[in-house]
Amino acid sequence: MHIPIKRSKNNQILGGVIAGLCEQYDWNPAIGRVLYVVLSLTPMFPGIIVYLILLLLMEKPDEA
Repeated sequence: MHIPIKRSKNNQILGGVIAGLCEQYDWNPAIGRVLYVVLSLTPMFPGIIVYLILLLLMEKPDEA
């Protein structure tokens, strides 16, 4: 099972998950990363687990 959003190939730090989401919705990847880190620091949001699940579910970037 995959979600139809691709990970970023050119703008990735770890797996390209946050940059891929930002590219899909035309957001600035730097702001998306900062928001994700701030959300991950709150006790209500399991940031690492969500990141790993998205890493597994998102499509790989094109190899072109």
